[in-house]
Formats: sequence, structure tokens, C-alpha cells
Amino acid sequence: MDLAITIALTATFLVLAVVCGWFGARPINVLKGPRMVPWRPLMMVCVVGLMLMVVHLVNLLGVETGGQPRY
Repeated sequence: MDLAITIALTATFLVLAVVCGWFGARPINVLKGPRMVPWRPLMMVCVVGLMLMVVHLVNLLGVETGGQPRY
């Protein structure tokens, strides 16, 4: 992936993680019944994607994040 796509995906994952966290933090309304969308696990999936995109972005900017190869 090039730099533009990586930045766009990073921003998308960040926005989705914040939105899912906000929806997951709302109090439960007993009159409406249970929530049908698992907001907290969706937030964690977005955070994992965000971390992967940040590492990829740092690699694209020239920082080597991999370890030394073992021979």
C-alpha cells in the first residue's frame, strides 16, 4: 500500500474505534432490551487494525520496526 491509502485507513480505523467506544460506553436502556451490536469487540478490532496501520505508516516513513534476523 502506498502512503495515501495507509493514512486514509489509519484515519478510518481511528474514527471507527472512537465511534464504537462511544456507543459501547452508553448506559443500557432496559426498556429497549439488549444491544444487538457488540460495540466493545468491534472497538477492539478497530484498535488492532489501527495499530497495524500505524506500524505500516512508520515503516513507510523509513523507520525499521522489524527485529534483526537470526542466523
